[in-house]
Amino acid sequence: MKNNLFRIAIVLLVIIGLFAPTIMCAQNKLFSLEDLNFGGTNYFRMQPQNLYITWWGEQLMYQDAESGGTIDNKGQKKQLFTLDEVNEALKGKSAKIRNAFYASYPYPDQPLVLLRSDSVQVLYNFITHDFGCIQQIPGSSNRDWNKVSRALAYTKGHQLYVKDGYDREYQLTTDGSREIVYGQSVHRNEFGIEKGTFWSPDGSKLAFYRMDQSMVADYPQVDIFPREATYEPDKYPMAGMTSHQVTVGVYDLQTQNTIYLKAGDPTDRYFTNIAWSPDNKTIYMFELNRDQNDSRLVAYDAETGDKIAELYRETSDKYVEPQHPIVFLPWDASKFIMQSQKDGYNHLYLFDKTGQQLTQLTQGNWVVMDVLGFNTKDKSMIIASNEKHPLQRNLYAVNIKNGKRTALDNQRGVHNGVLSANGTLLYDKYSEPDVPRCIEVASTTKNQRYQLLNAEDPWKDYQQPIFESGNIKAADGVTDLYYRMVKPHDFDASKSYPTVVYVYGGPHAHNVAASWHWSSRSWETYMAQKGYVLFILDNRGTENRGLDFEQATFHQLGQIEMQDQMKGVEFLKTLPYIDMNRLGVHGWSFGGFMTISLITNYPEVFKVGVAGGPVIDWKWYEIMYGERYMGTPQNNPEGYQKSSLISKAKNLKGKLQIITGYNDPTVVPQHCLSFLDACIKAGTQPDFFAYPGEGHNMRGHASVHLHERITQYFEDYLK
Repeated sequence: MKNNLFRIAIVLLVIIGLFAPTIMCAQNKLFSLEDLNFGGTNYFRMQPQNLYITWWGEQLMYQDAESGGTIDNKGQKKQLFTLDEVNEALKGKSAKIRNAFYASYPYPDQPLVLLRSDSVQVLYNFITHDFGCIQQIPGSSNRDWNKVSRALAYTKGHQLYVKDGYDREYQLTTDGSREIVYGQSVHRNEFGIEKGTFWSPDGSKLAFYRMDQSMVADYPQVDIFPREATYEPDKYPMAGMTSHQVTVGVYDLQTQNTIYLKAGDPTDRYFTNIAWSPDNKTIYMFELNRDQNDSRLVAYDAETGDKIAELYRETSDKYVEPQHPIVFLPWDASKFIMQSQKDGYNHLYLFDKTGQQLTQLTQGNWVVMDVLGFNTKDKSMIIASNEKHPLQRNLYAVNIKNGKRTALDNQRGVHNGVLSANGTLLYDKYSEPDVPRCIEVASTTKNQRYQLLNAEDPWKDYQQPIFESGNIKAADGVTDLYYRMVKPHDFDASKSYPTVVYVYGGPHAHNVAASWHWSSRSWETYMAQKGYVLFILDNRGTENRGLDFEQATFHQLGQIEMQDQMKGVEFLKTLPYIDMNRLGVHGWSFGGFMTISLITNYPEVFKVGVAGGPVIDWKWYEIMYGERYMGTPQNNPEGYQKSSLISKAKNLKGKLQIITGYNDPTVVPQHCLSFLDACIKAGTQPDFFAYPGEGHNMRGHASVHLHERITQYFEDYLK
């Protein structure tokens, strides 16, 4: 028996010896930017497995490229239609549906699927194999469809159109142009604005934006690709200068008449968060002054445009920032929910339609991050919040009667839920620091859920960095700030590593979250693979931490943020494996502003910086965002002077590369070019690279080129 065991052991050792190189090799693959970068050829194969799903009433449906159908709680699919049969039925219509990834099922009790392509939108009956409607819309954009009237609003050639459910087209405007803009988002997408058309619940009326920007100065963008470069200016209202004027029209589909809300002179005012009453008779919107410190909720008659009443007013010594339209209770048209930060954190308030506050539904030192909708069965609202932890996003049901909250997930990680038609079910796509992606379906009324997908680690065969998270105190000595650190896979605490601080630091964003790899950017993995440590800290001024945290930077952008980032540097100094003589910094947009701020204000600390699309002086940034945080150059000259980087050009000692999209419409090239001019005059030597034809972010494979360039700069000068 001993001899047999000995022989078996020898055989096992031989087998292990034969396969060990394969096992080691499989776990030691190296990443390339083609794997890690969004524009890379292998990027999507390196992402966690996903399911594309949606609801048909309370039935979960799958969305595939070539077909659609049901999916059960074991992940089994039942096909209900294919694109081949849809397109066969469309023959002779000069239209074709190209994929079913965006299929939706607007009617819980009808077998109709809504499918879209560039030139057509159809309602297809997958039982009878005919069409509820076909709307041909070649050359259109900004599409907005109403499921009750089946009317479709869209823009084409600067004009606003509507097609009814019978494919009859109505042209609503004739004076649309580059200067007179209809049916599109306005105020440069600030204040929660994402679109420019708003259907009444029954689809009989359409509210829409009209933006007159004829008085706004042009920024002289140039298209270099024709034989002779052409002038393609952008309307760009800079801080302290003349802004555009917005009005709100209302089109009646039955009478084909248009009226405008009588909101008064639109000069230096912002109109946002448009909502309709359930009876289709009243329009509500928040109106904000140019200083953005006086916000009013106003009701208007949708038939006449007359002002009915001002329902609510909120003021601040800094700014008020309405981000969400009011939402009426589905079971009680006399009451609505409003979101506000008036107690210091974004919370829910219940009002009656006269504007009387009935109760505050949520409260605490945490924020409501999103409203998913309502469970109409038990009269609750489903929300996402960071109540459990500032780095998390968890789902709750809020009882409208008493405000009681019931957790709907595992109370870890970052969760994104989508409700079924009546809100009794949701599917929950989430991740945790060590969970790439999980999809579960849960009841919003009972403690019941089942798992639809638990994705394996798509990086399991690769050398993976070490991802960590922790917290330090802000420069005020009180506030907790959260960081992420990414270390090489073979990290050795006895060694010394070059380190890059990656920074954004601006409003309405955060870098660190309790999602997969602590929300690490893939470029950090690439750098860790090359032997760097990456450090990422969310300073005061970033989102989801309450008004005091956010408004600490008011009228002095960059100052408090730098103080907090330098607290991060102090923390790095305490770590023996951080080589403080090889410390770099990199960021994009606001992060580009922070990068140049840090390397010029602390030239002895940061050896190398790469700044992408950086704001150099806030007087060249747009009105809506810039003035909210900085005021105007006229009323806050000290703040503008303090935050401007022009005067800092002389301080540059380390190596700095500045990168911009040559046609950036967000942070216009004037920023970078002016800083280069200041460096020339000061005798300092930054490097500069521009991407022709690109905007604020590099698209497609240009992004791979960009990140290789960023990496190589640190390789050349920091390592």
